[in-house]
Amino acid sequence: MSQINEKSPQHCAKKKLININKNHKKLFYTFTTFILSILLLILVIWFILHPSKPQFSLKEADIYQLTLSKSHLLNSSIQITLLSNNPNQKVGIYYDDIQVYASYKGQQITLDSSVPPFYQDYKDSNLLSMVLVANGLPVDPSFGYEVGRDQMAGRLVLSIKANGELRWKVGTWVSGR
Repeated sequence: MSQINEKSPQHCAKKKLININKNHKKLFYTFTTFILSILLLILVIWFILHPSKPQFSLKEADIYQLTLSKSHLLNSSIQITLLSNNPNQKVGIYYDDIQVYASYKGQQITLDSSVPPFYQDYKDSNLLSMVLVANGLPVDPSFGYEVGRDQMAGRLVLSIKANGELRWKVGTWVSGR
């Protein structure tokens, strides 16, 4: 019978192949715990507040003028009424700068119209009324044909687009833009 000559795990530990200082371990565990606590706090706050985007709907639109000159310059005047709704239960919204314009088949047909800044509390709705105007706005040469064809059909599909900057309010804390 042959003799087995293996060294015990204690022998490997004496060689110190892996040298981790106890202070480094404590620092690593402390740092990891701190980061995980911050991430967990952010996740809990998000679940409690569950913020969602504001919702806009078009209530009324009146086209007063939509004429095209022979040199492909457009004159338009459209009055719209938008309903702004904040669906959040614990988050208010500051609307700092909102620019609204109308477009037809990807072509902008009015200039940007600014909405005055306002605050919307949670579960609140506001009516926003504005006039979108353009005088001498250059458009694509095929624009007149497309508008004429849609007017003859009795249907003109316009897109109302809004771009803006928002701030969120939770309690007394107000976010950046």
